[in-house]
Amino acid sequence: MEHCDLNQAQRVAENVRRRIESFRFTWEGRVFNIGVSIGLVPIAHRGLDSIDILKQADAACYVAKDSGRNRIHVYLEEDSTLARRDGEIKMIEKIHRALEADRLELYYQPIVPVDSSGTDGAQYEVLVRMTDDSGNMLAPATFLAAAERYGVSPRIDRWVVSRLLRHLEDNPEHVSSLARCSINLSGLSLGDPGFHRFVLGMFEKSDIPPNNICFEITETAAISNLTDAADFIRSMRELGCCFALDDFGSGLSSFAYLKNLSVDFLKIDGMFVRDIADDPISYAMVKSIHDIGKLMGKKTIAEFVENDAILQKLKAIGVDYAQGYGISRPSPLA
Repeated sequence: MEHCDLNQAQRVAENVRRRIESFRFTWEGRVFNIGVSIGLVPIAHRGLDSIDILKQADAACYVAKDSGRNRIHVYLEEDSTLARRDGEIKMIEKIHRALEADRLELYYQPIVPVDSSGTDGAQYEVLVRMTDDSGNMLAPATFLAAAERYGVSPRIDRWVVSRLLRHLEDNPEHVSSLARCSINLSGLSLGDPGFHRFVLGMFEKSDIPPNNICFEITETAAISNLTDAADFIRSMRELGCCFALDDFGSGLSSFAYLKNLSVDFLKIDGMFVRDIADDPISYAMVKSIHDIGKLMGKKTIAEFVENDAILQKLKAIGVDYAQGYGISRPSPLA
């Protein structure tokens, strides 16, 4: 909008928002209404090119969506939320470059029986790491959250699945002593039928037994994609794969949803496990999750096991498996 100050621009944007909000359309006997999220950027005397301006408008629009949708957000330089958004957008560009240049790497972290007499073979969780353009290893939290927010996580998940199966095929002696390895799936992959077909296709081409693979899905992702999650679990279990429900206990309706998900393992949320040696409430939470899991025929895994005191408490409860820095830190799978 030319020759228009910010107040005028906000009035115009609000008028557009209201007109769209008041629109109704009918389809197959049902009435629908829509909303609009608008990012508004003042551009006078700032010396920015059109690409920078559009990036700022896009970032402001995402903030409007995250704030509840059907609203306007104005881009201001000092806005901390927008600064975070800008950082995430730059991170997405780094992720795409890393995928193109094959600069992702698989790590693993062992999952061990709490009762050390267990002999069912090696188990571990597969983790993904990424190096930036300068060759620096990035912490997972710095890129996975941005990948999920901007819809890139299914591409990372595809890379992990294909790379892991290739690694296992190249190391048959390792597979012979392997009970299972766990792959984390994002919520976006869980709700993507194209990803489901991709995984089925990978198993069709691979010699790796599906029962060597366990898919980990977070409780929140499963609940938000309940129908898709149940369909994916059913089709993969028919092949022989198993499933773990990650971060279990973090949701308000954990046990109610558990009845609708056919999973083999419950990974008890680390926020309870890390305090189990000192906090009786955390101890009671872990015990109740374990007891319900056992009643439903599921095995339990405690994550964030950071020392022997925690391990001894888990042993007293009867938790099946443990994972964490007190057991082993993540290492390169290669």
